[in-house]
Amino acid sequence: MAIRYRYSKRKNPLNTNETQHILQAVSTGTVDLETIAYEISNECTLSPVDVHAVLMALGPKIQMHLSDGKIVDLAHLGKYKIGLKSKSVTDPSLLSKKNIEKFYLNFQPSIKMKHWLKKGVTALKEAKTN
Repeated sequence: MAIRYRYSKRKNPLNTNETQHILQAVSTGTVDLETIAYEISNECTLSPVDVHAVLMALGPKIQMHLSDGKIVDLAHLGKYKIGLKSKSVTDPSLLSKKNIEKFYLNFQPSIKMKHWLKKGVTALKEAKTN
């Protein structure tokens, strides 16, 4: 399989008179949890319902451990951890919980995924449709 891409024209945000041309990845659709559960069930002895139940339980468990300040390591997928953005101040004594502007999720792909991204991904130009 190959990742599809297309040519895209954008205005340079630093110079609005200049146009830049870039390559943009093109999505070929969405895969939902039921489809993944069905595919996994065909490769093991679990039923699609069993696999779906495990995958559904995974989300709240990840959220629970992240809220405890833990890094969640999902082996071949990668690691998740909580990050935050805060307002800066000149004096550390002025820092408090009120300085937190937002929380976000950091994802670090596994070494296996990084190698795949570096060497294993093939690209294919999107066919023009009229």
